[in-house]
Amino acid sequence: MSTQAHWETSYRTKPADQRSWSTDADTSLRLITRHVPASSAGVVDVGGGASPLAQRLVTHGYSDVTVVDISQTAIDEAIAGAGAMSADLVTWVCADVRSWQPGRTFDVWHDRAVLHFLIASQDRDAYAKLVTQSLNPLGILILASFAEDGPESCSGLPVMRATHDQLSELFGGHFDRLEVFREVHHTPWGSEQPFNWLVMRRRTSNR
Repeated sequence: MSTQAHWETSYRTKPADQRSWSTDADTSLRLITRHVPASSAGVVDVGGGASPLAQRLVTHGYSDVTVVDISQTAIDEAIAGAGAMSADLVTWVCADVRSWQPGRTFDVWHDRAVLHFLIASQDRDAYAKLVTQSLNPLGILILASFAEDGPESCSGLPVMRATHDQLSELFGGHFDRLEVFREVHHTPWGSEQPFNWLVMRRRTSNR
């Protein structure tokens, strides 16, 4: 089964309250509004899936929001949840981040739980290059990935766990750290998933 087919099946067969991935967006919204409060900022949510983040950003006045996800089912669910007015203000893209070419740059790159599914070193390196090329100078990267003691698999797929330092090192010398912290996500069935969050600012040089 292809990666896309896997996620289409996951979204079609599991109701929202039974998925291990979060359906809220409190932490993401807090970080975006804290570090990039300008409502005109270009924000891309990679792997946004059916998350309410895009809708909540629009509600907060953000006018340039893009959601990228490998599953059209997830995007359709997000659009339905956002309502016609909010959905029309978001650019929705069904694509695999490993091959996606944005054709533009952003002020914020947000990724909650996509990077840790990229377990091949070439995919992780290509991802880091894409992030760097897709962010404006002084743009903000907000990233959440399974911590070093997190699960070894998720949603039936293997994952790559990482420390804060390992996440920073992936992006070489192109970013400066602004904020790091650990957060434990509680799944609908009561298990705990430790995440490492990292907020970094892209440097004006070393593109």
